[in-house]
Amino acid sequence: MLYWIIALFHLVVMPIAAVHALIYKRDHRAALGWIGVILLFPVAGPLLYFLFGINRLRTKAQVFTGHHLPVMFFGYDRTSPPLLLNPDPLIDTLPNPDLARVGSRATGQPLLPGNQANILINGEAFFPELLRSIEEARHWILLSTYLFGHRGEARAVIDALIRAKDRGVAVYVLADGIGTSYSWRTAIRALRRADVSVALFTPPSLLPPSLDINLRNHRKIAVVDQQVGFFGGINIDDRHMVANPHNRHPTEDVHFRVNGPLVAELTHLFCHDWDLVTGRKPALTELPCPTAGRSVCRLIDDGPHDNLNHLSMTLIGVFTAARERIRIMVPYFLPNHEMVAALQAAVLRGVKVEVILPERSNLRFVDWATRNMLWELLLWDMDVFYKAAPFAHSKLILVDDAYAMTGSANLDARSLRLNFELGVEWFDADLTRQLHAHLDEATARSRRITLAELDQRPLWQRLRDAFFWLFSSYL
Repeated sequence: MLYWIIALFHLVVMPIAAVHALIYKRDHRAALGWIGVILLFPVAGPLLYFLFGINRLRTKAQVFTGHHLPVMFFGYDRTSPPLLLNPDPLIDTLPNPDLARVGSRATGQPLLPGNQANILINGEAFFPELLRSIEEARHWILLSTYLFGHRGEARAVIDALIRAKDRGVAVYVLADGIGTSYSWRTAIRALRRADVSVALFTPPSLLPPSLDINLRNHRKIAVVDQQVGFFGGINIDDRHMVANPHNRHPTEDVHFRVNGPLVAELTHLFCHDWDLVTGRKPALTELPCPTAGRSVCRLIDDGPHDNLNHLSMTLIGVFTAARERIRIMVPYFLPNHEMVAALQAAVLRGVKVEVILPERSNLRFVDWATRNMLWELLLWDMDVFYKAAPFAHSKLILVDDAYAMTGSANLDARSLRLNFELGVEWFDADLTRQLHAHLDEATARSRRITLAELDQRPLWQRLRDAFFWLFSSYL
């Protein structure tokens, strides 16, 4: 009897899951792979697809697009068309207007003049600035992070947020439901005990069942009183205190302190994420956001919803528009074929391409998968460097001498298709020059990888690297 119940269950759910994968999945390889799993593994295949293959974070715009059943959405795995703006007069005033024109067409987002940005290298520079801003807060504080530790500087941030709440400041903390699990959510419990408003982004749960490990909120944002904002790659975690001799996992990274109209955009993005999780907007006092400098930038909201592929399309476009050089520094590097082709085409035009990766990241299987595809760069005379420890977690992309892409995204499928990420384009020669100097220091502590070195790997390493490379779409 049990056998027939299982067989009937599979015969009912298997075609629904297979049809959903066939219609919904944009990549033919992903569709074929999931359909194979659904057909070949009775019961387990459809269940795996329901758990890991479906994007459940539907915005209202997507829910009313396409066709859906009460329990299944048969829409499309694609972005909404960008809202094309009238030609931005700022574009033609920039050193390379083609670079600015790409983001305008790919995202529909305007350029933001009148900003000031300060580069903060590692936790030693970031945490004092953040703590000082929290202590000076008078109205409200917004903080979004992927990891939230509970020791050292992270404990100092917790205590500062609680003190701010006690003196009447409205404090909102949004943390990722998976990222905070790394530290047993100790920080979250401490904040909730102090009645700080805390929300977790899609945490795993049994009732109701929610076991998504994809679709994470990887953004790192802090805004205080609409006057100062922070964003970048640094989590609220003590591992970013690189100079601490007791730090067992020192992690280098770059964050940014900003003033100007970009701060208002960071506020808007945080409120969007808070609404997505809680169903309501934060109750914030309206405050001015004055201009503060001469930097021109653009915020790019990227995620598996209306803004899918905004970062990926923008990067492919700016690689195509590059005239002299492209420099990339990321901890996880598994770009799609289109992005690799754009880099190869840039080399053919005479553009110098340089990629800086960590010698050893915290995810060894990603390192192995990356090594299996580096020949696609080295064969076309791109420069690839492995940076020695400490682990470089920075995400920086520089094009020519006056363009920088900064934020939270890596160049892999997890960041560019599965996570909610934040990117900021900077059209600022002075800021780009400072970031070039930072990459110069990194390459001075790095070693160049050659095609011969890759080709001479033992067979067992090549098999291992190729095996993990098969899962590039999910690493």
